Amino acid sequence: MQISRLTAAVTLAAATTVFFPSALTAQQDPLTPEQRVAALKQSLQDSQTRLRKYEWIETTIISLKGEEKARQQKRCYYGADGKVQKVPIESAAPAPKQAAPAGRRGGRVKEKIVENKKDEMKDYMEKAAALVHQYVPPVPAQIQKAKDAGKLKIKPLQPGVVQVEMTDYLLAGDRLAVDVNAAANNLSALNVSSYLDKRDDSIVLAVQFGALADGTSYTTQTTLDAAAKSIRVVIQNTGHRPVQ
Repeated sequence: MQISRLTAAVTLAAATTVFFPSALTAQQDPLTPEQRVAALKQSLQDSQTRLRKYEWIETTIISLKGEEKARQQKRCYYGADGKVQKVPIESAAPAPKQAAPAGRRGGRVKEKIVENKKDEMKDYMEKAAALVHQYVPPVPAQIQKAKDAGKLKIKPLQPGVVQVEMTDYLLAGDRLAVDVNAAANNLSALNVSSYLDKRDDSIVLAVQFGALADGTSYTTQTTLDAAAKSIRVVIQNTGHRPVQ
């Protein structure tokens, strides 16, 4: 499977960092909703700046019905154009594909069916990844739109954690939620529930965050689940170090 096309949009989203400039109490957000929205929008505008001095290793794993189908690693860093550059890290070459025995038309037909299914899966994943990219990172204008429509709410989840939740963020019936960690004063998680063409064709995205020694926040793992196709894509970011 060619994973470079399958996950291009997803992996771009996985490189995003979000910061919050204010501290939170254990019981509630000390900021007003207007202040919190403004802080979130400003953080999103500054999100890529602090990661630009780092490079890291991105590992992408694609599974179908719980069975791993592909794995690839890339060296990632920000280019002069401000976009994340991804350089594949060479791994062992896959086993050569065996052709159907000569004269066995049934074998060739079966092989064609398998190839068609792979193409269908690839197209589906590209569409799912493109949708996810519209959610991560959240767009400041969409955040403001959700607030103005009365579809944004801020609530305490547990001591030290506040959640900013938006419904109908992009599509009718979708949900995007970000959790703010009070102690580290940054994003601790991001979750999206959405769908492709139909609501029963659900897409779920879960993003976990960590912090580097200098306090820079980054995505440690991004998991994309497409239940209708039993597909899961997991992206892990490790080995951060200053760009030489």
